[in-house]
Amino acid sequence: QVQLVESGGGLVQAGGSLRLSCAASRSTFSIGAMAWFRQAPGKQRELVATITRGGSTNYADFVKGRFTISRDNAKNTMYLQMNSLKPEDTAVYYCAATTSNSVFLGIEYWGQGTQVTVSS
Repeated sequence: QVQLVESGGGLVQAGGSLRLSCAASRSTFSIGAMAWFRQAPGKQRELVATITRGGSTNYADFVKGRFTISRDNAKNTMYLQMNSLKPEDTAVYYCAATTSNSVFLGIEYWGQGTQVTVSS
């Protein structure tokens, strides 16, 4: 079992930056792919970015060039650096992980979520 705990959310003005962290309860060397999802009020949860155990990344089109996903396996932590934030980025952001090397094979672990609010 793996517990994931997000932190770093908050209120920021449009154009600002935030960095989210996701701390895992065991070594991320033993975890496969990880990802960030988000869910805005009244909308479905959507995939934001993914990162494999080896560090290969993929991004949703709506965050390309603005967000950067990374992981530090020595610290058992994944990050999401969010720059040039827009009001439409407002959502609860969730950390997710799987023991496989692709989140598209299914998510096994979820964090509790952290709120990001971007004011205009």
